[in-house]
Amino acid sequence: MNTIVITGGTDGMGAALARHYLAAGDQVTVIGRSRSKFDTLVAAVTSDDPSAAARAEFIAADLSLVADSRRVVDHLLAHHARIDALVLAASFIRQQRQTTTEGHEASWALFFLSKYVLVTGLAPLLRAAERPVVVNTAVPGARADAVDFEDLEMVRGFTFKRSNAQQRRANELLGVLATDDNPNLAYITWGPTRLVRSSFAGEVGKGMRIAAAVLGKLLGQRPDAAVRPIIGLIDDPKPGRAAYRGTTKRALNAGDQDAARLAAAVAESL
Repeated sequence: MNTIVITGGTDGMGAALARHYLAAGDQVTVIGRSRSKFDTLVAAVTSDDPSAAARAEFIAADLSLVADSRRVVDHLLAHHARIDALVLAASFIRQQRQTTTEGHEASWALFFLSKYVLVTGLAPLLRAAERPVVVNTAVPGARADAVDFEDLEMVRGFTFKRSNAQQRRANELLGVLATDDNPNLAYITWGPTRLVRSSFAGEVGKGMRIAAAVLGKLLGQRPDAAVRPIIGLIDDPKPGRAAYRGTTKRALNAGDQDAARLAAAVAESL
């Protein structure tokens, strides 16, 4: 029985993965904000397999808060001997710059700082696994120079496009840090080939919300279909960094110096 930890595991692709691995007989920890959605998810699986309830764990957390991310790490370190797969799938889209109660730019905090805290903090549990894997649903392929090291929180000149590109590139660099620390780790930045149907959580304009709803219904993949490539990568991990769109492998830019620079900057900000 493997231990699978999934952020954003109550909706969309995260929930689809949680259902799959509970049905497969694994221990699944879901990190999210909605206990009711988690209970509904577990009930759907236990209708076929009553034992799933004992293998399902929920940790309530707002991962845009560094304190909550650290609390999650502390809980997992205290209650688990290893983590076989860590899936980073939490999402909340913000078109405008917002600041958390801790003073961080909210999208940067959710889409990168939380992942940094989880990947680095849970490194001992990943090292304890025989074939550990991190799947980070940060779509690969951002420009190599997308990180603004002088203004990581984008106090100046925030745009949704710049913010998105910086988060994606930073998560690729996080893979450099993680695999340098643990050469046995498979670290995968992954994105779907097309839109995935979900509740589209976020604070966005009416135009984006309508477009997502219409296109999702017309062209979007069902979450359980979209995650099939992820399941394959988790079940047969290969050590080192890799990037995929669906099942298609993508090239990754090097970035050892940038990764070290990012780690130093984040350590100072945290």
